[in-house]
Amino acid sequence: MSKIQFQCDYNEGAHPRIIQALTETNMYQTPGYGEDEFCSEAREVVKEVCGRPDADVHFLVGGTQTNATVISSVLKPYQGVLCAASGHINVHETGAIEHGGHKVLALPASEGRISGTQIRAAMASHLAEDGPEHMVQPGMVYISFPTEIGTIYSLSELRDIRSACDEYSLPLFIDGARLGYGLMSDACDLTIKELASIADVFYIGGTKQGALFGEAVVITRESLKKDFRYCIKQGGGMLAKGRLLGIQFRELLRDGLYFELAAKADSQAMRIRDAFKAKGYSFLVDSPTNQQFPILTAEDIERLDRDFAFSIWQKIDEDHTAVRFCTSWATLDASVDRLIASI
Repeated sequence: MSKIQFQCDYNEGAHPRIIQALTETNMYQTPGYGEDEFCSEAREVVKEVCGRPDADVHFLVGGTQTNATVISSVLKPYQGVLCAASGHINVHETGAIEHGGHKVLALPASEGRISGTQIRAAMASHLAEDGPEHMVQPGMVYISFPTEIGTIYSLSELRDIRSACDEYSLPLFIDGARLGYGLMSDACDLTIKELASIADVFYIGGTKQGALFGEAVVITRESLKKDFRYCIKQGGGMLAKGRLLGIQFRELLRDGLYFELAAKADSQAMRIRDAFKAKGYSFLVDSPTNQQFPILTAEDIERLDRDFAFSIWQKIDEDHTAVRFCTSWATLDASVDRLIASI
């Protein structure tokens, strides 16, 4: 019998409604490169959901490609991007940003988060240099929502980051690969419309949240909109059969399906969290989203590994390791039931 997968949130294909829509439209003839009727309709749905009729919306294929494309489109050649040391662009993208010629300027993270105070301090330190032009200039701020370890920013924290960015004219980019899982968490105190009013550019993740693949980039800052399609094309992100992306986001975002799926994943993760807590286990962080990081012994890991796939995350001490159990839009009740029974 194969293991039950809790290793990531993109094990399955796509929500059946997407498969049905792709099948029904399979023989349609449409223009390429995102200039079709489905992408146009999806863009309008995204704008409505975000409360930003003024936004530009673009569809790309994957998260790393999206991060690299957005960041390279914003920064000048001598600039870098401020982010948490644990941020995805710093630890899980094989140096994609620096391969593109821009340094990642990592800041110490508190449970995956950085603060407006840290941004201000980083900028003050740079400007206090004897000849700051000898150093990489911070040119933008990157955060993810949720963070790489499942934690989320509060509305007040995001507003403080926004304020710090405004003080130094830094664009704010929010990585939303798991955006729905953050927004639908019981611990979240903001809406997607509030997030869209704070970020200069962000994206709505599809790959990890019910789509076959795809991310929807939303640009709200006017100065960042011009020529973005050139950046997509140059970075290899302009899908010839762009309608495949438009169809998926149209289906995900209409009628609240995206948020419904995210809420179910979060509730499954809370069941797993509560089961570990009930047995006295501690956690690497208190994550309120679909990623849970219990700290286990080697014996625990060996026993659970017989029936379940999960990620080894961080060595805590000689006898204990933090692991990650990740739920998704498609996690079955029966799968969680089996895990809870084993716990």
